[in-house]
Amino acid sequence: MTPAAGTTPVRITVNGAVHDVEGAALDAPLLYVLRNDLELNGPKYGCGLGECGACTVLVDGVAARSCVVPLGHVLERDITTLEGLCRGDRPGPVQQAFIDEQAAQCGYCLNGMVMTVEALLRRDPCPSDETLRRELHYNLCRCGTHLEILCAARLAARHRR
Repeated sequence: MTPAAGTTPVRITVNGAVHDVEGAALDAPLLYVLRNDLELNGPKYGCGLGECGACTVLVDGVAARSCVVPLGHVLERDITTLEGLCRGDRPGPVQQAFIDEQAAQCGYCLNGMVMTVEALLRRDPCPSDETLRRELHYNLCRCGTHLEILCAARLAARHRR
């Protein structure tokens, strides 16, 4: 049975750890819970409409826009944030590829780009350039580092093989 909003802690699994969130409304955007309650600041608030991709997380390994996913929809599912891709104190392979290719500028889109590439490589470890472009098409970048982002995605794919 799903607990009523605000009366019982809501249990969610984020980055492999179980969290009981007190006073959370089930219709609250997952992004708010991640940032405000769990202090995970990898996912960013961008447009708030699920269009820019800055808030992207993985839900059961699939990229999802956490600003439009209600908390009640992710109960008993595995959520991974940018922080969850790290290996101890080291960046994960996709994150390292973005660092190596200097694909980060302002950081607005970075979370979404990394999480989208991570989700893609989990289901397709050898994506074509066309697939990479299609997957990243809906992640907005205002800095113009599109070429570096594509290079980082290709590097991450090569490292994953």
